[in-house]
Amino acid sequence: MNFLRSFLLIITVLFLSIAQAQQKRSDANIVGHVVDQNGNHIPFANVSIVNTTIGTATDETGHYRLINLPVGHHRVKAQFLGYKPQVVEVDLKANDTKEIKFQLQEDVLGVEEVVVTADRNESNRQESSTIVNTLTPKLFATAQAVTLSDGLNFCPGLRMESNCQNCGFSQVRMNGMEGPYSQILINSRPIFSGLAGVYGLELIPSNMIERIEVIRGGGSALYGSNAIAGTINLILKDPINNSYEFGTGNSITGIGMDGAGDPSQDYTVNFNASVVSNDNKTGMAVYGFFRDREPFDANNDSFSELTELKNTTFGGRIFHRFGTRDKLTADFFNIKESRRGGNKFDMPEHMADITEAVEHNITTGALAYDRFFGEADKLSVYVSGQKVVRDSYYGAEQSLADYGNTKDFSYTVGAQYNAVFRNSNLLVGIEDIGARLKDKKLGYPDLEDPDFTVENGPYVPNRMVADQTTNTFGLFAQYEWDINKLNISVGSRFDRYTIEDEAENTSTSGNVFSPRITLKYDILKSLQARASYSQGYRAPQIFDEDLHIETSGAKKILHENADDLTQETSHSYMLSLDFNQQVGKAFLGVLVEGFYTQLDNAFANEFGEPDEDGTVIYTRVNAEEGAVVKGINIEANLVPSDKWELKGGFTLQSSEYEEVHELNETRFFRTPDTYGYFTIDWDPFKNFCVSSTGNYTGSMLVPYNESVLRESDPFFDFGMKLRYTFRINGAKLQLYTGMKNIFNSYQDDFDSGVDRDPAYVYGPSLPRTLYFGIKLGNMLK
Repeated sequence: MNFLRSFLLIITVLFLSIAQAQQKRSDANIVGHVVDQNGNHIPFANVSIVNTTIGTATDETGHYRLINLPVGHHRVKAQFLGYKPQVVEVDLKANDTKEIKFQLQEDVLGVEEVVVTADRNESNRQESSTIVNTLTPKLFATAQAVTLSDGLNFCPGLRMESNCQNCGFSQVRMNGMEGPYSQILINSRPIFSGLAGVYGLELIPSNMIERIEVIRGGGSALYGSNAIAGTINLILKDPINNSYEFGTGNSITGIGMDGAGDPSQDYTVNFNASVVSNDNKTGMAVYGFFRDREPFDANNDSFSELTELKNTTFGGRIFHRFGTRDKLTADFFNIKESRRGGNKFDMPEHMADITEAVEHNITTGALAYDRFFGEADKLSVYVSGQKVVRDSYYGAEQSLADYGNTKDFSYTVGAQYNAVFRNSNLLVGIEDIGARLKDKKLGYPDLEDPDFTVENGPYVPNRMVADQTTNTFGLFAQYEWDINKLNISVGSRFDRYTIEDEAENTSTSGNVFSPRITLKYDILKSLQARASYSQGYRAPQIFDEDLHIETSGAKKILHENADDLTQETSHSYMLSLDFNQQVGKAFLGVLVEGFYTQLDNAFANEFGEPDEDGTVIYTRVNAEEGAVVKGINIEANLVPSDKWELKGGFTLQSSEYEEVHELNETRFFRTPDTYGYFTIDWDPFKNFCVSSTGNYTGSMLVPYNESVLRESDPFFDFGMKLRYTFRINGAKLQLYTGMKNIFNSYQDDFDSGVDRDPAYVYGPSLPRTLYFGIKLGNMLK
């Protein structure tokens, strides 16, 4: 009912606003072109009217047109990734056409790019009170990132890790904290549910993403729970011009590995297309992705280390402008994915010695309405929902008892208003977030009953494992103002959460106030200092790792919450220096960022003893003395010429409980004290690019069979890529090839056999992998 009431309220506000948005045709037009500092035309640059929803993009020749604009005074802005935006003022009259020619200057370090995650509104990255890192399609191309998970290693403080040999469960750690401490957003909305998040980072193809914005540190003041470590915001493709792209590729995993099984194939196909009407009032973007990956056996024991994987994704976005200052946007995507790990892939799941298999059907839809008022005030109302249906099997030794079905529906409904004043702005909002999850074990014939017959049973009935409803009602506000060189941002969020589990007949609720303050001071035009404090929380609900079961022939590991589990609270402090400057002919950017997070009532696991069936319970409890995560992130960006671009990051940190906990240890498991990355792009001549990437992972503590701790070796994953682009009339044809993990820096002591410990996994997710492919389109990166 909360969802229905909120949805009706949003629809009412939306249509009342639309009713006021009709407008007569003026025949007032603007035409022109966009060029760089050398006079070369820039295709697909964005051209928009400031503080309106009117916008377009230059065509393949760098020219644009805006028609039937409102008469009066306007500010027209042109912008393109890698260039500083330019604004020109113009007065328009009815039946008149103006010509505006833009000449953009390079923004080599990207300090003036527009980001939205810092304060839920568009802002200049350099002027933002919070450090925002952006992962772009150019990075995806450099790193050959097929999915979201492939690209997240190339950001300071982020590290992707695999957690299960059987099913490929993975998560991203931010500043050393586990995946559930980070908030995953889609178009700034927390719609990515815990169920989808179990395998979600590998589910989402990179070609549906326009960019990824990352904020480290507590973001709960604006985004709600689970944003303790930070926020990862996926901005989906937006239709701004007529464009298309098609690509196909193949990877061969396990090339030249001694003692491994046969190399496996990984085949992908993807496409993107968008079309915009002549009057720029309506646009549509569509995207699709198909993947077929074979399982890979790294130690030739007939059990997979990389899962068999099939993924089919289709989605799109549509927008329509009812007037010059409002815009309605609709998003939709569907992901169908099946994965299976273990052995005997040609047989039904329960006929194998081990199988961990899941099939996902994820459907997501969203509506957002934006309207400008006054000079620059903006109202946004939004509603989004996600339905996940998952069929699973986590079993061993031909068990019939381990089939499951999980259904989940989650939604977000909200509104926010941004009021802009002379030297400040105020953001206020309201949000209702809810979810309903049902997880059950499916019934099966009781073969051990001596009276069992195929005709009359007896059967073990279905059993409900979890039937949980969660709801969080939130109010948030943030006030930001500039005082000469000082920017002050103060925000807070109040959440009322309720968690009800019908299966356990329990109910939990709480009120949480989460403050946040950020200071930014411009020491020099090229040097900014930032300091922040934020408070966040995690409610004691079902988390994504609870929905994953580790299975072997000897045991099965389940997760549950302790009866007295209470919410976890964080206090996060950050301090940074951000320097960006042209030095001679080169451009240099350096970021140094310190972080310190105190976790009160921190969540931790207690290992149980196996029962007679080999089932082990991991119980989530509150650590009495809490935990501390602290460290330094360093990022450097060097562009010595237009032919070279070098970027790298390194993290030095510690993550420890303040008391001895699991296996008589205080350190967080699977958390290296040092890790980092680099990327290099070299364009030796026109249309040809050589790229190299590297990821370093320091040693870490890894538990083995819940009784032994092992210190892993450090790893260095180095890759290279070559790509050449041909021009064919208005299109581009690109051929590429490369290799990941060239030196095969990969775990060499996987546990083996039917009784293996599937959680004993660490290091890079892929061994040496050769790939090649082709792309065709008019907007290739």
